[in-house]
Amino acid sequence: MLLTFCAAAAHAQVRATRMVMVMPFENRSKAPGLEWVGESFPEVVGETLEKTRLFVVSRPERLYAFDRLGIPASVHPSRATMLRIAQEMDVDYVISGTYDYDGRNLTARAQVLDVKRLRISKESAESAAITRIIEVESALATQLSREIAALGGPPAVAPSTPTLRLDALENYIKGITSTDVVQRLKYLKEAVRLAPSHVPSVLALGKTYFDNRDYEQAATWLARVPKTDEAASESSFFLGLCAFYQGNYAAAEEAFRFTAQRLPLIEVFNNLGVVMARRGKREALEYFQRAVSADARDPDYRFNLAVSLYRSGDPARAAREAKEVLASRPQDGEAKSLLQMAASGGGTSALPLERIRRTYDESSYRQLALEIQNVNEMRYAEMPPRQHAAAHVSRGNELLMQGVPDQAETEFREAIVLDPTNALAHAGLAEILEGRGDIESARREASTANQLAPSVQAYLVLARLELKQRKNSAALAAVDQALRLEPTNARALEIRRQISGQ
Repeated sequence: MLLTFCAAAAHAQVRATRMVMVMPFENRSKAPGLEWVGESFPEVVGETLEKTRLFVVSRPERLYAFDRLGIPASVHPSRATMLRIAQEMDVDYVISGTYDYDGRNLTARAQVLDVKRLRISKESAESAAITRIIEVESALATQLSREIAALGGPPAVAPSTPTLRLDALENYIKGITSTDVVQRLKYLKEAVRLAPSHVPSVLALGKTYFDNRDYEQAATWLARVPKTDEAASESSFFLGLCAFYQGNYAAAEEAFRFTAQRLPLIEVFNNLGVVMARRGKREALEYFQRAVSADARDPDYRFNLAVSLYRSGDPARAAREAKEVLASRPQDGEAKSLLQMAASGGGTSALPLERIRRTYDESSYRQLALEIQNVNEMRYAEMPPRQHAAAHVSRGNELLMQGVPDQAETEFREAIVLDPTNALAHAGLAEILEGRGDIESARREASTANQLAPSVQAYLVLARLELKQRKNSAALAAVDQALRLEPTNARALEIRRQISGQ
């Protein structure tokens, strides 16, 4: 799958994806205790911009760029320095801004720098009471998305209503920016207590325990990331590592398989091979070969392949792979030992163990996926609006089945913009909103879908919503409507049995 995916990207004739980096905003206020607000802008603004067809540079990537250029992370760089950083990272747009507090209201101002054309947008500004910081940031993000669209970027996003508590955001930001482990854990645990469903806080807490090698606590928190959330791939990867270090190789394999089904990442193939090797499964060799095929330059992947080849009875190929490892890493003692074993035909008692990969990076894959998606979008743009909308609905349903509702939501909303009469787009959006707990919006979309063209999907959303509110008669009526359309639908029949049981 990975090689096919890369081949598809190679056929893209233009760079369709735009990258944006949101800098921490500069504090122009003299009021104490507001330093954390500056770091919150990249999180909130970035989350909004990700709903467009922009690739948003993550905080770790931004910090890595600063470090590589010798710029302290706490420094607010000049426009010239920002341009240098952006050019180094091949970023298309940079968002920078300031915020001030006059004792009552917080005012934020920002601009977009078009790196390629050296143009800067007009200033966007938002102001509100200090308790409405998140609303200020969300509204500013919508304005900035319009400025990016005016500069030739993707269409702007619609305004959204923030749902995260301000105190939870404050603790989350203080947690991810703290360099002290004890303080980091303190802030993140408080963020999760205040907002238990805020996935970034839960994931950050789990990963902090993982980095501290407290694998039992790490697994407890990582397991709380819903399998339907975009972050589930990453959380499952680290769950696999936790299980691996605790000696539970079956659980590790299950966790790595979940990630591999959603994202064909090389490190996941490698780790699947490692846990399969620990379990004595022959399929380990296949996964190591896939890892090397995808990245032949990595000496650890080649080392694992060499060990697996030797164990499977192919010392000649194992020796060739061991030589490749030593060519790039001459001081690798285990590779030298393996090469000697392969040459002498020794047994497997002293055979070194395969190496696990602790690092996880899906950003390259996400960027590549967005690139292909945007190239497809350029092709869809030539279609009539209704056909274009149908293509988005089809893609949205695929993403929904893959368990990535946030991306699916973008597809359904774009379909509705193109063709407001597309009933399937409204039904798909209703299912996503239902899963998110937004009952009224889900009900509205499902009702709209049924007014346009009745469907099983929309009726089942309404049935489940009625059940949650203990309105069994209304739920039964919705299920019966679904069964009239499709008498053998398994999900409808199951809900009917559930209602009868109550």
